[in-house]
Amino acid sequence: MRVSVSWLREYVDLPADLPTGDLEQALVDLGIEVESVVDLAASVTGQLVVGEVREIEELTGFKKPIRFCRVDVGAANGTGEPQEIVCGARNFAVGDRVVVILPGGVLPGGFAIGARKTYGHNSAGMICSAKELGLGDDHSGIIVLPPDVAAKPGDDARPVVGLDDVVLELEITPDRGYALSLRGLARELSHAFDVPLRDPALTPAPGGTPTPAYPVEVRDTVGCDRFTARLVRGVDPNAPTPSWMAQRLVTAGIRSISLPVDITNYVMLELGQPMHAFDADRIVGPLVVRRAEAGEKLTTLDGVNRVLAADDMVICDAGLDNALAGEGAGVPISLAAVMGGETSEVDTGTTTNVLFEAAHWDPAMVGRTARRHKLFSEAAKRWERGVDPAVPLVALERAVGLLTEHGGGTPSAEILDIDHVRPRTPISLPADLPTRRVGVEYPPARVVALLERVGCTVAQGTDRLSEDPGAVGVASGAGTALSVTPPTWRPDLTDPADLVEEVVRLDGYDKVPSVLPTAPPGRGLTPRQRRRRAVAGSLAERGYVEVLAHPFVSPELADQLGLPADDPRRPAVRLANPLSEEEPLLRTTLLGPLLGILKRNLGRGHRDLALYEIGAVFHPRLGAGSPPAMGVDRRPTDEEFAAADAVVPAQPVHVAVVLAGDIDPAGWWGAGRPAGWADAIEAARDVLAASGIPDERVEVRAAEYAPWHPGRCAELRVDDAVVGHAGELHPAVVAALELPRRTCAMELDLDALPPTPVTPAPTVSGFPPALIDVALVVDDSVPAEQVRRALEAGAGELLEDVRLFDVYSGAQLGEGRRSLAYKLTFRAPDRTLTVEEAVAARDAAVAVAAERFGATLRGA
Repeated sequence: MRVSVSWLREYVDLPADLPTGDLEQALVDLGIEVESVVDLAASVTGQLVVGEVREIEELTGFKKPIRFCRVDVGAANGTGEPQEIVCGARNFAVGDRVVVILPGGVLPGGFAIGARKTYGHNSAGMICSAKELGLGDDHSGIIVLPPDVAAKPGDDARPVVGLDDVVLELEITPDRGYALSLRGLARELSHAFDVPLRDPALTPAPGGTPTPAYPVEVRDTVGCDRFTARLVRGVDPNAPTPSWMAQRLVTAGIRSISLPVDITNYVMLELGQPMHAFDADRIVGPLVVRRAEAGEKLTTLDGVNRVLAADDMVICDAGLDNALAGEGAGVPISLAAVMGGETSEVDTGTTTNVLFEAAHWDPAMVGRTARRHKLFSEAAKRWERGVDPAVPLVALERAVGLLTEHGGGTPSAEILDIDHVRPRTPISLPADLPTRRVGVEYPPARVVALLERVGCTVAQGTDRLSEDPGAVGVASGAGTALSVTPPTWRPDLTDPADLVEEVVRLDGYDKVPSVLPTAPPGRGLTPRQRRRRAVAGSLAERGYVEVLAHPFVSPELADQLGLPADDPRRPAVRLANPLSEEEPLLRTTLLGPLLGILKRNLGRGHRDLALYEIGAVFHPRLGAGSPPAMGVDRRPTDEEFAAADAVVPAQPVHVAVVLAGDIDPAGWWGAGRPAGWADAIEAARDVLAASGIPDERVEVRAAEYAPWHPGRCAELRVDDAVVGHAGELHPAVVAALELPRRTCAMELDLDALPPTPVTPAPTVSGFPPALIDVALVVDDSVPAEQVRRALEAGAGELLEDVRLFDVYSGAQLGEGRRSLAYKLTFRAPDRTLTVEEAVAARDAAVAVAAERFGATLRGA
């Protein structure tokens, strides 16, 4: 919101020599964000003067119309001769007074003005528009001063156009709708500087009359609980908007349109009450205020033909037949509280009878309508934040007075006032609550005084002493209850916490000490947290990138992943109010959303991807029923908590990775290596190792498990319990999800892993190792991992490490046979091993492998 300080001074006695910095700080202290404070006098340097157009010569032969003007600027140019200026605007004529900046001046934004030759003529200076002077966004034409402005050529133009003022640009939070008006801001500044307030809403206004000026029927008193209207007849249709009003509107960022419309905008800025002006001669019958019928249409003032919804409120002309809404419902002529319609628009030059409307609309309804139609008007912005229901008659009187003063006409003696506004409900506030909540001593008298400054009506009574165990100190007013009725302009004050905030705000946030609470001693991270961090760090160190996916999936995902009909991952929790109707289910596996992220990144040009996520999956408790209803008047019992927990879905934490493209990049060193099923299995091993699971407790077996390829899928077992799967995805799944061929994935259940054991520190031997390679020939159905375990079992305590380094198959080995080559490392902690000891340990290892799998030494 933009507002000039000079306008504010009409309602509040700010100090005459108030520095702009102090004004800004006062607003910030009151909780109002200040975007900028602009001293308009300093925004334009040099000579900015009033000029009178003496001659205009139309220049032809150019791509756009150009005018060569001679403008009288008095003695400001030092010669008294008319100033020659080239201008492209068309909205002025000979005799008009305009605003001229002479050579040497600088406009906002650092735009320097000089004398130059252009379009074949000398141009010394510029005739200015409102946008060029920083007064608004209108750049369609230059500023033409109204006839009522008392200024002669050569006079300083700054006071004339309002450049001698200070403009505040404020960001008003949604809960402070009353501050979107001069009335509300003046009230806040009166609190800050402790100066008198002249509330414009206290201006006497006549009440409604038994016979209204114009017949109106309100059919929905929830959407519209107050509707006032008054008619003004015989208005001069050509009456201009007074310059001071137009100037204030432009400063506020509102374009001047016509006198009746400008008055409604002016009153809205002044009182915070949005209004609408109808051309009474274009209304056929009585007005009807109702909800729209779905499918009804209305062309609003912006020229857009809008299809209305059943939740929209409309003002209708009952004199027009409406086949959709029924007889007597009328045709919509205004989208209530948002924007008027074209059919009843006030037109300059033709409108002589004006019907002013000031109503009070439901904020929630207005907010939904504005968002539905993407029509965020200044009126809608105020309505959805809350408008004072007590000021419609005052606003009506103010608008009628301005119109008759500047446009003539006779106001009707009849005034319509349909009032269904409910009185505010008092709030019970313990007098010591601000002290207990904030930790600063607020005596009851101070609390009452501050709330009354806000506008509340406060009555005192007694109440029991507070039993709040977290109370900070005890105020002298403990046991006293205040009955507080908020003012009509503060719909945001609904409970005791709101009143506490007002007490603290007006007393000063700076008086509240910043005290950090003493952190209680802790035990560090839980084992589950340590495991999660270790797993994330391990995957990140190996080049995987962490992503966070939404836990919502579509019902079709189970079919796309090829899950069998009896798969426990098929049943899913359905959300009652999903963010998207296309994804109403909670995930039972991390792979669906994770593969969606993979696909999205592939679509954006990334080809080599290694992603991981750690998060919860959700398994419904089938047949658990519904949770018990629990109120807010007391703490639920342990039994109620247990019954509710029995319905909550099981939420184990999983980790998953997906791989596509090259895992080893290509470059000048050679070709890259594409990611394969073995990389997914290795990622699973890394996770288990980071989780503290010793390798001897991990077993990798071939398996068939959707959505993996049946021939390239492994199941990971810990202590003979399956904890996850890894490998290459099934081709049908890859095709259904539109992923690259041979996309690989892994998923483990971290909560299924046993607790991390306490691992003793290894003994480091200073003696040299003995390295022996063995190549064993086995059936190709024997897993290499099983052979490795057999070697470990037979080698004994001298074996330090065993690693597979080669796999070979060929005709010389025989059909269905392959060679597995292992590197065995032997070391003793207290001596150097002899050759005989190392060979004996090797033979013992080979003997166990031969016993379990029929392994033979290759070449033996």
